[in-house]
Amino acid sequence: MADAFVSLAVQKLGDFLIQQVSLRTNLRDEIRWLRTELLIIQSFLKDAEQKKSGDHRIQQWVFEINSIANDAVAILETYSFEAGKRASRLKACACICRKEKKFYNVAEEIQSLKQRIMDISRKRETYGITNINSNAGEGSSNQVTTLRRTTSYIDDDDIFVGFQDVVQTLLAQLLKAEPRRSVISIHGMGGLGKTTLARNLYNSPNIVSSFPTRAWICVSQEYNTMDLLKAIIKSIQGCTKETLDLLEKMAETDLENHLRDLLKGRKYLVVVDDVWKREAWKGLKRAFPDSKNGSRVIITTRQGDVAERADDRGFVHKLRFLSQEESWDLFCRKLVDVRAMVPAMESLAKDMVEKCRGLPLAIVVLSGLLSHRWGLDKWQNVKDCLWKDIEEDSIEISYILSLSFNDLSAALKKCFLYFGVFPEDHVIYADNIMRLWMAEGFIIPRGEERMEDVAEGFLNELIRRSLVQVVDAVWEKVTHCRVHDLLRDLAIQKALEVSFFDIYDPRKNLKSTSCIRHAIHSEGERYLSSLDLSNSKLRSIMYFDPHFCIVFQHIDVFRHIYVLHLDINYGEVIPDAIGSLYDLKLLSLRRVSEIPSSIRNLKNLQTLVVVNMDRWFCQLPPETADLINLRHLVVPYSIPLAGISKLTSLQVLRVNCDQWKDVDPVDLVNLRELEMGNIENSYSLNNISSLKNLNTLRLLCEDDELFPSLEFVNSCEKLQKLSLRGRLEKLPVFPDSITMIVIWQSRLTKDPMPILGMLPNLRNLHLSRAYEGEEIMCSDNSFSQLEFLRLYAEGDSRENETREAFQTYTKSYKIIGKEMKTFELMKMGCPSINQVSVTLLIL
Repeated sequence: MADAFVSLAVQKLGDFLIQQVSLRTNLRDEIRWLRTELLIIQSFLKDAEQKKSGDHRIQQWVFEINSIANDAVAILETYSFEAGKRASRLKACACICRKEKKFYNVAEEIQSLKQRIMDISRKRETYGITNINSNAGEGSSNQVTTLRRTTSYIDDDDIFVGFQDVVQTLLAQLLKAEPRRSVISIHGMGGLGKTTLARNLYNSPNIVSSFPTRAWICVSQEYNTMDLLKAIIKSIQGCTKETLDLLEKMAETDLENHLRDLLKGRKYLVVVDDVWKREAWKGLKRAFPDSKNGSRVIITTRQGDVAERADDRGFVHKLRFLSQEESWDLFCRKLVDVRAMVPAMESLAKDMVEKCRGLPLAIVVLSGLLSHRWGLDKWQNVKDCLWKDIEEDSIEISYILSLSFNDLSAALKKCFLYFGVFPEDHVIYADNIMRLWMAEGFIIPRGEERMEDVAEGFLNELIRRSLVQVVDAVWEKVTHCRVHDLLRDLAIQKALEVSFFDIYDPRKNLKSTSCIRHAIHSEGERYLSSLDLSNSKLRSIMYFDPHFCIVFQHIDVFRHIYVLHLDINYGEVIPDAIGSLYDLKLLSLRRVSEIPSSIRNLKNLQTLVVVNMDRWFCQLPPETADLINLRHLVVPYSIPLAGISKLTSLQVLRVNCDQWKDVDPVDLVNLRELEMGNIENSYSLNNISSLKNLNTLRLLCEDDELFPSLEFVNSCEKLQKLSLRGRLEKLPVFPDSITMIVIWQSRLTKDPMPILGMLPNLRNLHLSRAYEGEEIMCSDNSFSQLEFLRLYAEGDSRENETREAFQTYTKSYKIIGKEMKTFELMKMGCPSINQVSVTLLIL
């Protein structure tokens, strides 16, 4: 893993030498020497990584290399920061030459690193670490680009090898005519698929239609009962400002009573996922009333005693391991190209799969690994590594997970490790983690590649390797993901080995470590009081504690950070001090009412995200338009932002209709994704046609509003994805580039299929209350490329976040014409398209 950090340090040192043209000659020579030595050390790291598991001295040697690499990057960034504050680079260098105490002395720091590297080199000879010339893992980044360009990821979460009978058994328990509220417990070791099974049940059409009220919470090892109660309440009642303000004032007993009152009389299903202790369930069950209406609770746990004692009259299911045949079936399903597997490779694979002893997680990760190390010799090497130093007949899953991690390229290793920063069982917004990778400098595009495309390719490769799980995908793009807790444990373990990040643990009550990245999951105030003020190398701070508003008391500690993720209380105002974080590249905020004008100073900012619920707006200052490097502006702001046209680097913009009125989009030459809400019929959208590189467009009318003219759409020559929510008098003329269309609540009176069917590249079509007629005509020469036709009813949960708006809605279409490749009706097992009658039901 240290090779990833050494590679970054070598790259930064090279960039620094190019950019800092005014460096003194002797300082330039020292930096050049440092870069050369790190390159030499990098060639010895593979041998060290192989030997370190059995030698604590070598483990320490690798740790020291990583520390040197991290310190080298921090020194250069600190120098650049200080130099940037001077009127010119020449003045900054003069300050170094005069060795002013007030200025950062990079020369002394480089000399210190030089001494440490010399000591490292002596130890390498002592420990017998040799140079192994190997290109293992180097092809991964090239392969990422190829895979990203040729395929798109679609989750296959509905593939349940060996689970079909279990699903039917548990569905019967959930739906049986027993009025008593009962608990269904699913238990088994990590990696067997408990959460996947529970999610399949939770989203089953029969369950959705039978339980009007549903909620899902993850408990995990470290839990807070009050937070769990709040999570259930918010999932049922919504996340309005009034609700959140009310919940913050409640004690635990009040929360229990409030949830009980909320559920009383309702038929509900609650999934309590990943319960480790009986006390966790005991703290929750009092809040689940028994109204004798058939309500159910599903518990998943690794602990047999937790499952057995959850409900004296409940149903307990212990997940079994897969049989040999089922294991092989699962392995082949996840393999990239099973048809290219020659008999000798098949024999090797069956041997390895057999030793996985039927554990699904081990099998899919092994399949992902072999898919990216294709060939008989490489598969033999994988087997040799798996069996190395193993005396027993079966393989510990940790060996497979570690081997898969070690097979990643340096860049992918860092991207995977970042998943460990998030709390256990955390569902991660895909755009969020990709923007974090960009801000951290993990994504380095080549040629004309966009950082966003490279980052998406990295995420997709981690998914293909089964190291990351898809939670949801829209338009063939992953929107939400997570990692299995065993893989999260691996990420944390590897991160600790190389000081990649530190997760603050309030129970240890220790000073924060010298890691450059800190994650705070709870008790943020205690973290601030324990912060090591001498750690000037701090680069990233991620707060997941919603009860804490950061106070910039120690701005000198935070001044060099480039990632700041904050949860704060509703109504809090970000202090002006945030404007002194000059290096900041990503600022992600939740529940924020106002951002100060000092944000104008954040010239390096690439991403500004504000997540507010219940259409609660954030006030952005006009100075936001000075952020010339801003790529992603995702903020529900309340007033027009004058000068937004100056943000020529913008890739993603989400605005309301009123904010777009005064925009001249001609200069937004890089904008790829635009979402506009609250559109009114009286407003013209024609200037959108000036966005020549627009790829994705989402337009949402206010309530039941009629769209203004959409004829401009045909002028968007690069537009591929289009979503329209609102009433339409007629369909516009679409450009031939369109591949995906969502039409929602348009209430067309004329069959849209003859027009849509002529689009030459249309692959994905979603219609939700789009047409008020009763016949759909699909002629034989239409939809030449269509792969998915999805018909949704009003209130579908994928497209409408207002749960209170759900209402039963049925409609029958007579579908005439050709058969599509794939036809979905909410994944409800409805008749296929070649049958005459189709009934739409609410999800």
